[in-house]
Amino acid sequence: MNDATYLMSHSQLKCLIEAALFTADKPLSLKWLQNHTLADLHITNKVVKDILNELQHDYAQRGVHLIEVASGYRFQVPLELSEKIAQVAQSKPNKYSRALLETIALIAYRQPITRAEIEQVRGVAVSSQIIRTLTEREWITVVGQKEVPGKPSLYATTKQFLDYFSLSSLEQLPDLLPIADSAINRAGIQDIMHSHDTLTKETET
Repeated sequence: MNDATYLMSHSQLKCLIEAALFTADKPLSLKWLQNHTLADLHITNKVVKDILNELQHDYAQRGVHLIEVASGYRFQVPLELSEKIAQVAQSKPNKYSRALLETIALIAYRQPITRAEIEQVRGVAVSSQIIRTLTEREWITVVGQKEVPGKPSLYATTKQFLDYFSLSSLEQLPDLLPIADSAINRAGIQDIMHSHDTLTKETET
């Protein structure tokens, strides 16, 4: 055990991790904390995880919560306060076209999926601009090619997609109502898009 480890108490480690999370502009994983914030301190993963659990408990009744998303941990305004915060900040939520919502919903719920399969369900062509927008936002990525003539790309969502909507896994997506394929549209994805923009501490650009 080195001097730094010996001198740093549990409360100091907790303050250090808390400060790192507050100043971060993205979710921080346990591995990232170990390799950067806690580098050379030789702290076990169990100790770090315990501290993260303590911080989650500490902030559970406060104006910000510490939550775990796909890429790690971040501080976030709870849902019940988001509308008030939006009024103070005078911020407006992003507006998404129906076509984009339908496309990302189909990818999220039926991944991996090809562009042609999306078009078959929607009944209209998927514009290249929608695919480009979702790719540039790093919400979707190509995960392979389907073994059919032409080998079209297969699309799936990313960790950034989960992070943006405060999800730790795809299992947390809202259940779809028992509706026809042609109406899969926006039912599930709108639920998580509705309140996102004022929830996170970081500012979306």
